[in-house]
Amino acid sequence: MLKDLVRDKYLYLLLLPGMLFIVVFKYIPMYGLVIAFQEYNILQGVGGSDWVGFYQFEKLFTMLDFTNVFKNTLIISTLKLIWGFPAPIVLALLLNEVKQLVFQRFVQTVVYLPHFISWVIFSGIIIIFLNPVDGLVNQVMGWFGGAPIDFLIEKSYFRSILVATDIYKEVGWGTIIYLAAISGINPQLYEAAIVDGAGRFRQMWNITLPSIRHVIVILFILSLGNILDAGFLQTLLLYNPLVMDVADIIDTYVYRKGIVDASYSLGAAAGVFKSVIALILVAASNQLAKRFGEEGLW
Repeated sequence: MLKDLVRDKYLYLLLLPGMLFIVVFKYIPMYGLVIAFQEYNILQGVGGSDWVGFYQFEKLFTMLDFTNVFKNTLIISTLKLIWGFPAPIVLALLLNEVKQLVFQRFVQTVVYLPHFISWVIFSGIIIIFLNPVDGLVNQVMGWFGGAPIDFLIEKSYFRSILVATDIYKEVGWGTIIYLAAISGINPQLYEAAIVDGAGRFRQMWNITLPSIRHVIVILFILSLGNILDAGFLQTLLLYNPLVMDVADIIDTYVYRKGIVDASYSLGAAAGVFKSVIALILVAASNQLAKRFGEEGLW
């Protein structure tokens, strides 16, 4: 062990900044979760605040608005999972079939770029595009005789906007992982399939997809762990009081209760609840994947 450590010391040095980041910003702040079990007073601090056990959780679960918040979170996250998870797989399969490298690189660049734009800027672009007066979407609708619609204040449209814009922003980033997995497939498998008379679709279905199945399973397990992460910044920047009934999620609820209303313990309790559910889902899906013979996370 020590010999390996000395031999690979420079590799471990490269790993050190990432490990320090995780410890400082992920593990050390977990100490603050204790305020979910206290009546936290910012003047008394963690050590001086009264211990109330599970009172904050009881209060949280009996609040009428939290039921709606939890329902909204599940609906939005599930829609993003159903539509957003297969999207990068399909895009990677399509890009893999493109033989013109210049066109392939161009498409890859175009779909990657939105990932590197912050939600603050991206939300501004969405608001401009959907503006009912001079937004591009409403202008196109006007060319075909449609009446202008203020999409961002319509409850029937808002969730669809969240799902569609999230997919558009992140689909390119997810495609990178699947393209990397596809590039590792033995080309002799495709050559043998061609000899057997298999077309492009058959090669995709019987070779490409089975070969990247383990990657799909692992990413699906990780996605289930984020099932209650419906997109805090995206929702916060796009929602408004008119769509609060269908747009308010756990993260925005924690923000309002914990930061805006200064109910720190209640906000922390909501955050702990979300994390526990995520942990259970990851552990359950990991065991389920292993039961079906797939590789899990551990």
